[in-house]
Amino acid sequence: MRHPHTAGATMSHVEAEKKKRGRPSRIDVDTIVGIARRILQEEGVAALSMRRVAKEVGTTPMALYHHVRDKDELLMLTLSGMAATVPRPELPDDPRERLLTVSVHMHGTLARMPWVVEVLSLGDLTDKGALWMVEEIIASCVACGLTPAQSVAAYRTIWHCVYGDLVFRQAMARRAEEPDRRRHFPDMITEADAEELPHMAALADRWLELTADYDVSTQLGAVIDGLLGQARRP
Repeated sequence: MRHPHTAGATMSHVEAEKKKRGRPSRIDVDTIVGIARRILQEEGVAALSMRRVAKEVGTTPMALYHHVRDKDELLMLTLSGMAATVPRPELPDDPRERLLTVSVHMHGTLARMPWVVEVLSLGDLTDKGALWMVEEIIASCVACGLTPAQSVAAYRTIWHCVYGDLVFRQAMARRAEEPDRRRHFPDMITEADAEELPHMAALADRWLELTADYDVSTQLGAVIDGLLGQARRP
């Protein structure tokens, strides 16, 4: 027969354990975000899940939901503050040059963070600290004579150019990591294609050389000049 004091101590221990299990674990949100960023950097968006992060934190998915509402909020937290890690460039007074400078800065910033590009591809997720670039682009377009509606459309066109180039560069970098793969383009173009594809057939042997010299700043400048040309049209 157990001593009453021993029984009471045992019951207190059991109750304490139940209470301990009933409380959500104390988790540092910075730790959660750090683990999520590492997964995104190393494996991409597809590998990120609340269950995966909870496992690496050392807790349960249910406990994680006490700190992060859902995967979208987790992604927003991973984006938060990323733009601020890259110093802002000195912006010229001329609105056209200002527009180009911000656009090139946007491209350069995201080129340093490939995983951010993948997160942004999901749609309406963004780092609020990066919105100064959108504001500057729209303001510069307005200063160059575009209407607010034209300015928003111009921003979207610039963003599509920046995003598209970065996605293509990432894809080519991944392909380059497969040294034994067969290169299909431009090798598929031969002299037999000269009648149907005369320009491409003529340039096929120089294609890699010509594309290697692609300059983002020059091409964005040409796009911007075309967009700003709308202000001079009746």
